[in-house]
Amino acid sequence: MPAVKYVAFLRAINVGGHVVKMDRLRKIFEGMRLRNVETFIASGNVIFEATGDVRALERRIEKALAAALGYEVEVFLRSIDELAAVARYAPFDGSLDGCSLFVVFLKDTPDASARKQFAALRLDQDGLHLNKREVYWLRRGSMTDSPVAVPLGKVVGNGGTMRNVTTVRKLAAKYGAAGQ
Repeated sequence: MPAVKYVAFLRAINVGGHVVKMDRLRKIFEGMRLRNVETFIASGNVIFEATGDVRALERRIEKALAAALGYEVEVFLRSIDELAAVARYAPFDGSLDGCSLFVVFLKDTPDASARKQFAALRLDQDGLHLNKREVYWLRRGSMTDSPVAVPLGKVVGNGGTMRNVTTVRKLAAKYGAAGQ
């Protein structure tokens, strides 16, 4: 079975007092015998190659990170091809000037109940769009002023991690994702 290149989006890295140097993250991943490990900016993005079941790999990485760091870190894996699809996806029409676009990576596609709650969050100053295991959040204005931030976390069960779409697109371009 050929190795697959993944990006691990880690939650709770370099936020909320949990500071982890990227060389330490690389060593943790290398200690799990994952191959060609790299990090991308200091916000918990680790690129590596591995084989095997994705869910089992997520759990294995979460367990290793908890043991090494002393706290739980959720892991959201995407293959480079999946990342390319996320980077290309454009759910909002028109200019994004003056706006911020974020991607929230989830473990699973939300169920019907969560999709219904998600639909109720739509507000004039925020654009929200769900596609597969990602939520796209278009914010007009400051993210900290958004009335969507807290309820969005509740709908996805605080089970996601967010990145600016610029970071997502740079990762996809850097690692030669198909279609870039």
